[in-house]
Amino acid sequence: MPPMIRVENLVKRFGRTTALDGAGFAAEAGTVVGVLGPNGAGKTTVVRILATLLRPDRGLVRVGGLDVTREPARVRALLGLTGQYAAVDGDLTGAENLVLFGRLLGLPRPAARDRAAELLERFELGAVAARPASAYSGGLCRRLDLAASLIGRPRVLCLDEPTTGLDPHVRRELWQVVRELVADGVTVLLTTQYLEEADRLADRVTVFDAGRVVADGTPEELKRRVGGCTVQVRPALARDVDATARVLGGLTGTTPARDAGTGLLTAPAADPMVLSTLVRELDRAGLAVTELGLRRPSLDEVFLALTGKPAGAAVPAAREGSAG
Repeated sequence: MPPMIRVENLVKRFGRTTALDGAGFAAEAGTVVGVLGPNGAGKTTVVRILATLLRPDRGLVRVGGLDVTREPARVRALLGLTGQYAAVDGDLTGAENLVLFGRLLGLPRPAARDRAAELLERFELGAVAARPASAYSGGLCRRLDLAASLIGRPRVLCLDEPTTGLDPHVRRELWQVVRELVADGVTVLLTTQYLEEADRLADRVTVFDAGRVVADGTPEELKRRVGGCTVQVRPALARDVDATARVLGGLTGTTPARDAGTGLLTAPAADPMVLSTLVRELDRAGLAVTELGLRRPSLDEVFLALTGKPAGAAVPAAREGSAG
């Protein structure tokens, strides 16, 4: 079966700014593909091309086997889109917003009302359905916006940084909604600045930098690319930091990094068995610790290793423009 989303050699320029420079990736049906990259790396441009809001200068883009440039109307029938900012009308109530979107999609009024009622219940918006959307909190407004994108029962949902600015509790609520959609067979393309979000939700992660794809794979595959594990140890007493660092450094052959504020020591470890040896050596030296562990690289570390920038950083100004 062909992938639900297929992008090959995608190029898009805005004047002298190259937003996409040969990018390519794919998403299988009923999965989440997380698209990561610094600000201006091309993520939003990809979403806008998939949603038929922009035409590519070159390359192949298919959604559900349909070419986005040759069959845009049929592609739009498959798609739902939630952008970085809520697209609901603040003067209308939540229910009126959803009915309006249904009517714009060609649903008869009774069918639009039924679908609106179904989505209001699914997103737990029934209690505020009669209130103007302008009175909604950020989390409620984002829920309403996501509900609106599902009016047409899309097979592909593009979420462009949908949880930016939301508190952690609301973000986790929306993560659960995404999981339920995927369980129903929806394919989700998610751009995000929250690497924890991609780690929790994405089946595959595609990392963009300067308009190109610099890595693609499952979160675990990308973590293995960075390689190795990290030992973390925190001495119980501040006076033991130097002695603990000597023991840790002797076992790993490195100079451990120190967090001056917390006293946490970290060092790379090629062999996971170093942890048991470290326990024995610390005990032999009479050094008590309050924290001791071995962890895999985080997606944040993968991102930094691949792009040379922390998440949320911007590309150089000369390449920003409308790159998204």
